[in-house]
Amino acid sequence: MSNTALAERLTIALGLDIRPIGLTFTDTPPDGVASPDRAVPSACGFWRLAEQSVFYAPAEAHNNCPIGAMVMGFPLTDALQAQLGELVTSMCDCSYLSPEEGDKIPGVRPSAAGILYGPLTDLAVDPQLVLIWLTPRQAMLYNEAAGTANWAAGAILSTGRPACAALPSALSSGAPTISWGCMGMRTFTEIPDDRLLAAVPGHSLGRECAAASRAARSDRHDFSLRVVGRASQR
Repeated sequence: MSNTALAERLTIALGLDIRPIGLTFTDTPPDGVASPDRAVPSACGFWRLAEQSVFYAPAEAHNNCPIGAMVMGFPLTDALQAQLGELVTSMCDCSYLSPEEGDKIPGVRPSAAGILYGPLTDLAVDPQLVLIWLTPRQAMLYNEAAGTANWAAGAILSTGRPACAALPSALSSGAPTISWGCMGMRTFTEIPDDRLLAAVPGHSLGRECAAASRAARSDRHDFSLRVVGRASQR
């Protein structure tokens, strides 16, 4: 199934109102794909730009956010490592992070020289990751589609700060993840407060789309039964 068909199926099943985007870690951009025409203050800033067009962001384009660059697996210069150390120290000083967390934050392994971003509908290559913005209701269906609403199964992998940690978590586990976000993400992406971030490994996207469609049909059927049941009790 094409990326366009997968995006349309996912959008319909979950009732999405923000385009899902795809990411592929690659050393060279496809022919004809440009780099972004402006800098972003954080790695997650590229996610919103990717809703609009396909582009290739080299590793250094992520350097305005040392934590994001680290999480994306990019090598850090000595200067960036020093900035990262100062940032983590200040986060610990204000109790945003605890000291033992620093080296536990996941990163993409192995990484590449950059990332190809774009709307899932427009990507000409298979994405390694698909990112989706979800309302609580959409997250409910996403959880059911992932199979983690089942009490006999394991819970979905959920993450907090930094929000970008959901990406390497999805890649390393091979399973869908969901993030509650972080203040940096909400500030720099300007995403509404009622949205959560979901990350789906590209290899499982077809399966997740089919499962999301089943979950949506099941929920509509359950709702119809409840409405009919209440009406019969009147």
